[in-house]
Amino acid sequence: MIIDPVATHGRAKPKSLACVDLETGRRWDWRSFDAACSRAANWLVGELGPASGARVATLARNSADMLILQFACVRAGAIFVPFNWRLAPAEIEVLIADAGPAILFRDADFAAPGFAGLLCDLADLDQLSTGCSGQCPANARRDWEAPSTLLYTSGTSGRPKGVMVSEANAFWGATNFIHGSAVSGTSVFLCDMPMFHTAGLFAAIRVAVLAGGTVLISKGFDPAVTLARIADPAYGITHYFSVPQMAQMLWNQPGFTPGMLRGLHVYATGGAPNPAAQIERFQKAGIPMTDGFGMSETCSNFNMPVGDPDIVIAKAGSIGFPFLSVQTRIVDEDGNDVPDGVTGELWLKGPSITKGYWNQPERTAEAFCDGWFKTGDAALRDADGFFYLVDRKKDMFISGGENVYPAEVEAAIAEMPDIAECAVIGMPDDRWGEVGWAYVIPPPGKSVTADAILAHCKARLAGFKIPKEIIITDTIPRTASGKVQKHIL
Repeated sequence: MIIDPVATHGRAKPKSLACVDLETGRRWDWRSFDAACSRAANWLVGELGPASGARVATLARNSADMLILQFACVRAGAIFVPFNWRLAPAEIEVLIADAGPAILFRDADFAAPGFAGLLCDLADLDQLSTGCSGQCPANARRDWEAPSTLLYTSGTSGRPKGVMVSEANAFWGATNFIHGSAVSGTSVFLCDMPMFHTAGLFAAIRVAVLAGGTVLISKGFDPAVTLARIADPAYGITHYFSVPQMAQMLWNQPGFTPGMLRGLHVYATGGAPNPAAQIERFQKAGIPMTDGFGMSETCSNFNMPVGDPDIVIAKAGSIGFPFLSVQTRIVDEDGNDVPDGVTGELWLKGPSITKGYWNQPERTAEAFCDGWFKTGDAALRDADGFFYLVDRKKDMFISGGENVYPAEVEAAIAEMPDIAECAVIGMPDDRWGEVGWAYVIPPPGKSVTADAILAHCKARLAGFKIPKEIIITDTIPRTASGKVQKHIL
């Protein structure tokens, strides 16, 4: 099967705006974007041969060239591998050794430790492919169930894994998001999530491409710049995706008013639990925020109903319902389904879900049970069918024999107005086995005390859930996609 949305829109709406690179000001309509992808694909076939399965990597900040290169890899039968440029050189060298790319495109200021293949500057992609015009032969492609993109997980718990994403996975993940988030051919997405992450490359970009909308690609998240762009009617941004911490930064920007974000049709969040207090705050201010859930391994899976703020507020903290191609189970430690209201591990099945991890058959086998993908997330479903992420299973700790989910404690602390960010972890304790430590960042220009946080928690949480230590800090280690690196804490 061949599904090529760029070629389809290039024929059907050739003069409509497809993509804008906000850093360089370059713009492509669908016809010129299709032609750029074809030129790059033909160049790759000339370098690697057709349907090679060779890895073509990037070590670069967000740009339209990255997106052109990804579609070129699909058409040429290569595998696109966007590396996290924020990693240390030693970490990048490990990923290069694991992926084994034949070609690596980089920004000129990035080194490529341990790489011995063809090294190119990403800014030279158009120049390299000059003269390689014409459609790439259809037989250059690989099967749409074969890996076309290799995404290395963000590594919140240690060494990243290479997730194999096929074009079938990408199609169904984007289809899920389109039908669940009011996306159409007139939608305009702003992407400043990193394009080496599923949220940037797939949720914020491939969704817009499949729908035939417009994607505006930013080099990266800057709260002041992002806020100004969303507020600017000249851009006409209808959809924005971020992690909850980025939403909090926008809210805390000097001069922020809710009206700056009311032009959005959907403000989607994911990547980490979005505190109920924040969702309620945004919704009551007229900002259509909805929380959802997805993973590198599963693409887009859940979202709150769009267009009904009363339901979103009433069920604040929920990730909503599964998208149309997603099957769900919540199971106990023995793999038995649990009743509504009981916490268990979330298992998923569907065509958007990966076949496994690159070069790691053992980890692939561990991740599946009878075709169900074990997410590693603790979740529950209420009597109305709404799903809630309780926390990552591995983040749970046991204090005095009681299970404590850090996300629940974080959500309680986040209700305080003088909290910008917080993260809770379990630490060893001689008396209780483990206790909670809370790391807290106040908003710019404000302060908060440990005593005030403890008093707030005591009014809302059981005694065993109240953190034993409160650390007021100015930084919390996060991955490039905004997830807290709790193993570092």
